[in-house]
Amino acid sequence: MTPAEEIAFLSAEIRRHDRLYYEADAPEIDDAAYDGLMRRLRTLEAAHPELASPDSPTRRVSGAAAEGFRKSRHLAPMLSLDNAFGPADFTEFTASIRRFLRLGEEEALDFVAEPKIDGLSVNLLYEGGRFVKGATRGDGAEGEDVTENLLTLADLPRDLPGEVPERIEIRGEVFMDRADFAAFRAQQQKAAEEREARRERGEKLGPAVPVPVNPRNAAAGSLRQLDPQVTAQRPLRLFAYAMGAASAVPVDTHWQWLEWLSAKGFRVNPLSARVTDPEAFQARIAAERPALAYEIDGVVYKLDRLDWQARLGFVGRAPRWAIAWKFPAERATTTLRRIEIQVGRTGALTPRAVMDPVAVGGVTVTHATLHNEDEVSRLDVREGDRVTIQRAGDVIPQVVEALPPLHGARAAPWVPPATCPACGAHAARVNGEVVRRCTGGLTCPAQATERLKHFVSRRAMDIEGLGEERILLLHDKGWLGAPADIFRLPAREAELRTLEGWGELSIRNLFRAIAARRTVPLERFLFALGIRRIGEQNAKLLARHYGTVERWRAAMLAARTVGSEAREELGGIAGIGPAIATEVVEFIAEPHNLRALDDLLGFVAPEPAQVAAGGTFAGKALVFTGTLETMSRAEAEAKAEAAGGRIAKSVSARTDFVVVGADAGSKAAKAAALGVAVLTEGEFLQRLAT
Repeated sequence: MTPAEEIAFLSAEIRRHDRLYYEADAPEIDDAAYDGLMRRLRTLEAAHPELASPDSPTRRVSGAAAEGFRKSRHLAPMLSLDNAFGPADFTEFTASIRRFLRLGEEEALDFVAEPKIDGLSVNLLYEGGRFVKGATRGDGAEGEDVTENLLTLADLPRDLPGEVPERIEIRGEVFMDRADFAAFRAQQQKAAEEREARRERGEKLGPAVPVPVNPRNAAAGSLRQLDPQVTAQRPLRLFAYAMGAASAVPVDTHWQWLEWLSAKGFRVNPLSARVTDPEAFQARIAAERPALAYEIDGVVYKLDRLDWQARLGFVGRAPRWAIAWKFPAERATTTLRRIEIQVGRTGALTPRAVMDPVAVGGVTVTHATLHNEDEVSRLDVREGDRVTIQRAGDVIPQVVEALPPLHGARAAPWVPPATCPACGAHAARVNGEVVRRCTGGLTCPAQATERLKHFVSRRAMDIEGLGEERILLLHDKGWLGAPADIFRLPAREAELRTLEGWGELSIRNLFRAIAARRTVPLERFLFALGIRRIGEQNAKLLARHYGTVERWRAAMLAARTVGSEAREELGGIAGIGPAIATEVVEFIAEPHNLRALDDLLGFVAPEPAQVAAGGTFAGKALVFTGTLETMSRAEAEAKAEAAGGRIAKSVSARTDFVVVGADAGSKAAKAAALGVAVLTEGEFLQRLAT
């Protein structure tokens, strides 16, 4: 597997487990396994920065608003945290702060440490000191409106005493104590057993309610009850820990912020502390962890000074000024029964371990990723082996090692399949790559159906009523082969009515959902196409750069010529780069992909991308070159983006400004040759100030 292939594989696996964790509250793996996958992805991206995508799971927030609740948009995004797994990671974190702010080693960095509660993050909006709305984190931009459910929590202040900002968002974590969870789970288990007895007596019952497997699942499920009276009966607690948007900031440091929250009636974790020795604090909390009344999976460290937090800002999915130092992964032993193959939408054949169920960190695990055939060979795992597995994060379990057999001989070594299990086509492994791929292309039903599932998914075209089972059924009948076929389904209404489970109401709702997607934002359309390594963030970059689907299509066709201006322009988009540019060009260079695209454009009219409103550099492309005097280049680029600009890495005729520092070099010369406006650092700062 090449680094590009492994990055693509890891990204897909992490997203799948994110959906299980955040949206279904049914994770397959624990935190340790998930963190291991995320750590491997970060390592690859650091070694191959040209392959790192802005849409990478390392740079975005997971989760989406669940169905059944109104959606609520946060005033300020609720982002995730990057992770540290040891002193070396934390040292690099502090070094990155010093580089960004240009601080010397003599400058002290004070941190506030807070135990990382394993619960459900919420956003609480207060206006005039009164609680008016509460929402889950969701995808970071919007979550579920769970106001009525939150009002059942005794820990939630309805009114804030004294002087408070006119409008303020307060972030917190809803959780369940260990003792409360044990009692609640026993109650749910007893109810499940009684229900099963009634079912065996022949009673017709509705869907079973799953018994929660850990406090986090119990808290998430309890807060997401459609009936607030059910939530009121659950033993939920709340710790407050952060501020979102605010009409005024009442404090200067994060520690003062925690004191402010406590004074206003919120519960703040009593173990929170200002620390000068994070390593010693981490060891202390790890030792105290088993005796705590609630589950934690690490400690969050935040830079204390709020003015420095504001300068550092965010990168992708996470703040530059905070990090979660996770505890070591939990492990367990089970038996690997078989190794099965999953076929992805790009044809990648991924081995997966199917195991006897085992509890790891409170989650029952039955599957674990084996990444690729080289990993299977390295571990020398075989069917029937006892294996050690771990959860290296919060999502994906992984096999760590095969254990010596207790008795008898081991099975023969696993042999990678020579053919695709879905279509029987030859499975080829290109020299130098780790991934083995099905050569069946779109004739492979697994690839075709996986592409269709991606196309209709919530973050892509978001067509409700076309779940996995229906896609498979319609594909088997030959009615659904390419995305454009979805928009032809209304012509098959009579045929659809003959299918079991397809009632008049469900068909009407499906057609309504299809009709609603005849216009869609350009970035969602580009993401829905399923181009390798073009996720949501990369799709936004392309949409923002080219503006319309017609301009994007024409530019991609022109970019097929290596060395052309169109190819250089594509690869020069900040966050895209030459490697990702190649993926986009290769997609549109395939005749069947171009035909499918043009067929789809006969039904869908993607909306032009909106130019950023407001800001000194709204809609302008900027290139930075040379060494700046008053700030790092990273901080300057962050300021430009905050002012509506978009950052490019190479100069072209579409560049609006080149900001030059000392030793600017060839980019300044090219700007002069093309007639692109050149700004000194001082002129750039002056424009920002206006």
